[in-house]
Amino acid sequence: MTRLSVNINKVALIRNSRGANFPDLVQVAKDCESFGAQGITIHPRPDQRHARYADVPALKKIVKTEFNVEGNPIPTFLELVMKHRPDQCTLVPDSPDALTSDAGWDTIKHKAFLTDVIAQLKEAGIRTSIFIDPVEKMIEGAKLVGTDRIEFYTGPYAHDFRRARKKAVTPFIKCAKLATKLDIGINAGHDLNLDNLPYFLKQVENVKEVSIGHALITDALYYGLKKTVKSYLKACK
Repeated sequence: MTRLSVNINKVALIRNSRGANFPDLVQVAKDCESFGAQGITIHPRPDQRHARYADVPALKKIVKTEFNVEGNPIPTFLELVMKHRPDQCTLVPDSPDALTSDAGWDTIKHKAFLTDVIAQLKEAGIRTSIFIDPVEKMIEGAKLVGTDRIEFYTGPYAHDFRRARKKAVTPFIKCAKLATKLDIGINAGHDLNLDNLPYFLKQVENVKEVSIGHALITDALYYGLKKTVKSYLKACK
């Protein structure tokens, strides 16, 4: 079974809109775990428009499954991660003003930088994952920089799923086989939902973990958080 890590950034966005601690991000994380989620993900950006840097230590104290912190490895982010040591750190090459993550790393162009950052994280005992597009040369580059895992950027797959699902998933199938051959763990995330997730996991081998936030929280508005988490867990089987 692929593990489900719930990204609670959108919960933080709602909290921040009123300037108070409601909904309580810590309580939501506890609830998601009690409903069966196997991990909690946050992606604090420099402008802290949703998850904030201060949320990292608070969540680190209470998350009992797996705590995954995503972000661009700028100095302030790296300092935060090194201090609080989540179970996993996912490196994402988004700019500070990005609306959302929309591309993976160029592991060839940024080889030296990624190698250095990943070495620091691994020395601190933090599992590393890098956000990546399904391009074979980038997977080969991921092996060279020393990452433990990759996280497939699945936005293009989700965009084309209804129109041409087989064509949309083919690059991921090929790159997953290569990653497995190179002994790189596979995660996936971005715009995965109850509609497109089962097909993706059926077609793409060895996906260890999916990180899902926007779609899951949106579904929770209709179905409730408990039922939604359980629905995504079922989709991961």
